[in-house]
Amino acid sequence: MSSPFAALPFTQRAILSAIKGEGPLPLRELAGRLGLSYEAVRQQVGELERGGWLRATAESRLAEGAGRPYRLYGLTAAGDHLFPKHYDDLALELLDTVASEMGAEALRGLLAALAEARVRQLGPQLEGLALRERLEKLRAIYHEGDPFIQVETGPEGELRLVERNCPFLAVASRRPALCSVTVSVLSRLLGCRVVRLERFQDGKGRCVFQVLENQPLGPEEKGFEWEPEAG
Repeated sequence: MSSPFAALPFTQRAILSAIKGEGPLPLRELAGRLGLSYEAVRQQVGELERGGWLRATAESRLAEGAGRPYRLYGLTAAGDHLFPKHYDDLALELLDTVASEMGAEALRGLLAALAEARVRQLGPQLEGLALRERLEKLRAIYHEGDPFIQVETGPEGELRLVERNCPFLAVASRRPALCSVTVSVLSRLLGCRVVRLERFQDGKGRCVFQVLENQPLGPEEKGFEWEPEAG
């Protein structure tokens, strides 16, 4: 799948790259830098504004002879995210640094805190709901309105949460311990043990979380637990 940046027309990519490299620029300067007509640049910048990649701000300096401020065009936050980021590498480095410098228990504590925060966030939405209703609500475990998580019923009537687009896949593929957060959160919020039947890490193209209704959690089991390694 091509990136949003690569999918843009060449001229629009050139405009965005020039602004990324130099900072906000007026139309005439953009046209001069790119060797294009003012009108051509104006039209393409308009398209980028409508797409949410650029925004115009008024510069306090007056344009020579124009009697009015320059309009400078800069990247929006969405426009800046068109350019390469390395959040996955940073997340891996943070996890590894905690483990190596502070020990495995410190890493466990960090992941437990993440799980606890997610439980506090989602828990109030589940009060008074039946098990399947709670599971439907937990389709938002990563973000609200996630279209790639579905509740399904297994061959023996067991409930399953099926995830087809892990937002943390690049990190979780290399550090599967991160997935313990999701398994722990689901178990605690549903009140019974949850296991992963299928994993992205095994090349399945999805994760399948099965709800074990016949294995309710006792009071002593409602803390954070590492997910058992795949057999």
